[in-house]
Amino acid sequence: MKKDGYKVAVVGATGAVGNMMINVLERRSFPVKEIVLLASGRSAGKTLKFKGTDHPVRELTDESFDGVEIGLFSAGGSISAKFAPIAAQAGCVVIDNTAHFRMEPDVPLVVPEVNPQAISGYTKRNIIANPNCSTIQMVLALKPLHDEGTIKRVVVSTYQAVSGTGKDALEEMLVQAREMASSIQWTKDDGLDKLWSGLSSFRTMETNVYPHRIAFECLPHIDVFLENRYTKEEMKMVWETQKILDPAIGVTSTTVRVPTFFGHSESINIETEKKITPERARELLSQAPGLKVFDEPAKNRYPLTALAAGEDFTLVGRIREDESIANGLNLWVVSDNILKGAALNAVQIAEILADQYL
Repeated sequence: MKKDGYKVAVVGATGAVGNMMINVLERRSFPVKEIVLLASGRSAGKTLKFKGTDHPVRELTDESFDGVEIGLFSAGGSISAKFAPIAAQAGCVVIDNTAHFRMEPDVPLVVPEVNPQAISGYTKRNIIANPNCSTIQMVLALKPLHDEGTIKRVVVSTYQAVSGTGKDALEEMLVQAREMASSIQWTKDDGLDKLWSGLSSFRTMETNVYPHRIAFECLPHIDVFLENRYTKEEMKMVWETQKILDPAIGVTSTTVRVPTFFGHSESINIETEKKITPERARELLSQAPGLKVFDEPAKNRYPLTALAAGEDFTLVGRIREDESIANGLNLWVVSDNILKGAALNAVQIAEILADQYL
């Protein structure tokens, strides 16, 4: 680090990702000289702890960034659209966790273990974009394989935790699960028709966050549907992977919301120009920064959301050859979506920024 400390703002400090950003700044001993916690007027006046001291949450305004050198934004796209340029104009380097700036050509889109050199482009607008959580964990696993064998095509299906939508979604899932568990009277001695009958009464359950019930259900629908019938979340994975890693890689995606609390899981099928054996893939992945290999299926050892929760590393397992094509691999990749998928990635960008550029 070139300085003893920086004035750092966390925008959206009271949200799940904002809370985690504060935690990661402290845990990784980022040199914070002064921390400014910002949120909506509804949250102003609350306090949050940083390094054992209570700090007030202030209302986000046009004047919030006086003297702020680094701003970690995670308060929604519309907030970033309005306030990130204001912060940047005031001399603050914004690291934005929303989708708003990701695909703008003059804004770096960065995963520190994959394309840290892109950070240097921050000077064009004083804004750096944090990729989508599902993209981050995928490109971490793709990077060493692409360097070795040049990836031609990726087919990915995601199984994304409810926390990715926010606290209201977590509450909705819990309320629905409790209601269903307490209402369905069934034991293993009963016939399945009784279970089906009990479940049928919840087909039209009232929802506020998702278009359908999420408890005990899988929703192949994350973000809005686009004209090509993909969701925006699916296309984010295409666009962002190509911007971060290589525009020549073909990517197709299906994203699914599943009733887990934390941790996104991904089934990734890869086709390379040069053959990479599963053994060589394990070696490459085990040496790559930000990854841990969990790949002993005979011992039931493979990545799980329970193992990834609170873990800085992205977990990779089920590494095996795709026997239907000449140069294919299958992977199972799991990561904490709030930690590495958002807060940690942003702080890692800030660490490089402080160490090499500010």
